[in-house]
Amino acid sequence: MQPFTTHTGTALPLDRSDVDTDQIIPAEYLKRIERTGFGPFLFAEWRKDPGFVLNRPAHAGASILVAGPNFGSGSSREHAVWALEDAGFRAVIAPSLADIFRMNCTKVGLLPVRLPPDAVRRLMDAVTGDPTTRVTVDLEAKAVSAPGFHAAFDIDDFTRWRLLEGLDDIGLSLRHEEAITAFEAARPSFLPTATRSG
Repeated sequence: MQPFTTHTGTALPLDRSDVDTDQIIPAEYLKRIERTGFGPFLFAEWRKDPGFVLNRPAHAGASILVAGPNFGSGSSREHAVWALEDAGFRAVIAPSLADIFRMNCTKVGLLPVRLPPDAVRRLMDAVTGDPTTRVTVDLEAKAVSAPGFHAAFDIDDFTRWRLLEGLDDIGLSLRHEEAITAFEAARPSFLPTATRSG
């Protein structure tokens, strides 16, 4: 996955609470077998409304999502994160994020940021008032900043390291490739192996 160190971009203000994974991407779009191609279906039902924030030209190209509390609740589907990533988002900022959604974010390099409700409100108001506002999410400094705005966030050290290094679960395993190969080579030949034969 792509490493995340610092990202600067415009933000999409989704001023709604309790946005669940079925609203992020409805179940009818989950038939794809690839991990890509879900972006066009992001918030599909809401996008039928021409006035929905994602349809507004002023917010085209936004790469940071600012949302209300309890974002990503509902099912454990990874597709919700894939849709956000495929639509070009690199970070999601909210007062609270559902645990499984937050974990799924970190597996693809989408940074989940929890800020106090008053800080999210100030940022939401700023990017709603001026869609050209540039927001910087700095994982190294663990801070979000914009003109007249600065807020620190917490993230556990292991998750932060994984994101900075760009390591998904497979990448973490491959850091031990030599040890895995040596272990497989020492196994008796009658046991199953991870390598393919002939």
